[in-house]
Amino acid sequence: MKNMTLEAIANAVGGKLYNGEGYEGVKTKGVVIDSRQVKDGYLFIAIKGERVDGHDFIEDVFNKGALAVVSEKVLDIDKPYIFVDSSTESLKDMAKFYREGLDVKIVGITGSVGKTSTKEFIAAALGEKYDVLKTEGNFNNEIGLPLTILKIRDNHEIAVIEMGISHFGDMKPLGIIANPDICVITNIGYCHLEHLKDRDGVLKEKTSMFEYAKDNAEYVLNLDDDKLSTIEKVNGKAPIFISYSDSNAYSYISKIIESGIEGTKCVINISGKDVKINIPLPGKHMVLNALTACAVGSLLGVEVDDIKKGIEKLQPVGGRVNIIKNHKFTLIDDCYNANPVSMKASIDVLTYANTRKIAILGDMFELGENENALHGSIGEYIAEKSIEVLITIGKLSKYIEEYAVKSGYKGECIHFDELDEFITEYSNILKENDTILVKASHGMHLEKIINMLT
Repeated sequence: MKNMTLEAIANAVGGKLYNGEGYEGVKTKGVVIDSRQVKDGYLFIAIKGERVDGHDFIEDVFNKGALAVVSEKVLDIDKPYIFVDSSTESLKDMAKFYREGLDVKIVGITGSVGKTSTKEFIAAALGEKYDVLKTEGNFNNEIGLPLTILKIRDNHEIAVIEMGISHFGDMKPLGIIANPDICVITNIGYCHLEHLKDRDGVLKEKTSMFEYAKDNAEYVLNLDDDKLSTIEKVNGKAPIFISYSDSNAYSYISKIIESGIEGTKCVINISGKDVKINIPLPGKHMVLNALTACAVGSLLGVEVDDIKKGIEKLQPVGGRVNIIKNHKFTLIDDCYNANPVSMKASIDVLTYANTRKIAILGDMFELGENENALHGSIGEYIAEKSIEVLITIGKLSKYIEEYAVKSGYKGECIHFDELDEFITEYSNILKENDTILVKASHGMHLEKIINMLT
């Protein structure tokens, strides 16, 4: 790892190096906080969590060949370690130091909905030309992001980094560490309102990433979002807009050929050039993700045909509009997370099915004081759709059912307060050949339904 000697790391994190004699100039080969991931020559950061204290594994990591450890405790050992006040802060400081010495482009992605899917689209498009590192899973917070930065190696040319926030001030440490060359915001939705209060609060915190971008950064925004569309200049530069249908955007849809549960065939215009693309994931929101990938790819010099090739190779991510077919059902696995915008988008995907359509919807969390009404808005939306059965699970999702009925929903409504109640009764409700959407916030654990039905 470039510049990552023990002396340099200790200086970067404001720590004191002990037992460093004989290790002058030796660089660490990797940085981890999980003792199970330690390899020969790695640096282990001992972090005390709610359940596990990394300091308890220091002897173990040295037995595995660790070069050194970062510790909040003075250790009685003869191995090299860096003593710090806070291991968590040292992780962030270390990643910032490492980022400053890297010669890679970083694409930073934030937004209320679609960060992970957009990350996958962008990485796929860029991967046809560049060696790309991308955020794994949802490693997008103040622990996950620096760990992702610290995985960048000499072979990598671009890193696609997801940046997730839930409180005011969360973006600052992420932005300082990532220092992105391209800033992407997917949308401004009803997310984390418990802390951010309203969409204007979401906009304020999400767009604060601009303060930490490179001086010559580019900004890719969604013109179809009523909040983002008002942004005319960022740091003196006009943003690059994507849009589903507005031909004034840098990247937009010039023709929809076919939309269905298997995906969308369309013609995308990228900076004046038309290209026919088969987007392998269903839904308008996936089209927007593809448009974003087209814009970012074009900005970074990827040829249109290569962007097309990368997008068409894309594989679904588990829990995010992942279509699963077996001998009995077609499942739309979108149970990783949920908010009102993503819930409506997934309902739209379900409407593409040509079989009996079942929506299994659970509670959405962190919606603040208007959580009941926001759940109710999903019921109103369902009432407009030709969906035969609405199954709601959880205390808050009761409002989905209630508002659906009030709005004239003609299908069958079934409510369960607890997931276990549904698991007991599901065989009496679901029928062979049903297409079934499963969607809720991750804390509802509706992935148990997917596992059960597959």
